[in-house]
Amino acid sequence: MDQRHRLIEENEYLLNLWHRAKDGDKAAFCQLAERQYRSLFAYATNFTEDRDFIKDSIQEIFIRIWEKRATTTIQYVSIYLFKSLRNQLLQEFRRSKPEQSSLNSLEVSDLSDWQTIETEIEQSEADSESQYKVRQAINTLPKRQQEVVFLKFYNGLENDQIAALMEINRQSVANLLYKALGALKSQMVFHQFWLLMGLLSL
Repeated sequence: MDQRHRLIEENEYLLNLWHRAKDGDKAAFCQLAERQYRSLFAYATNFTEDRDFIKDSIQEIFIRIWEKRATTTIQYVSIYLFKSLRNQLLQEFRRSKPEQSSLNSLEVSDLSDWQTIETEIEQSEADSESQYKVRQAINTLPKRQQEVVFLKFYNGLENDQIAALMEINRQSVANLLYKALGALKSQMVFHQFWLLMGLLSL
């Protein structure tokens, strides 16, 4: 089964949990949260390395979603959750930096002088030397390139979906991916680069 079909099946499974949650099934909602928690946590590390802050933000979005479940419509569960978490993080960044309140979300997410970004897709995932090297290489990329690599290769999103989530146009996504893969290729010898591409597509 290719990645696209796996993603479709995963979304159908998550949607089933979501519809049960909308009807008040707390167990289904908890199951949904548990299934998505790890991916959400990994995604948030593209913005900050403060693990407690990430945990609080994830908890906040799930509380809000549960409270508003009756009036919330979701088509793609993972994308909806990523988008919710992204907005939550950016809102918190604005609160902590009032002088940035006039900036839009794209400008805020481009700031790097007041937040340290060291992407760390959870340490337990780095269970082999090759995976560790891949993640080390990704960590050297600018944070927006890290974000598109994470969404594209680790979550299988299409460029249009990434564009909507990041609030940029499709060409910008393509440009970020092109620059990211070019930078990764320049860091690694030829055979390592193709190993990287193979690992990212798993």
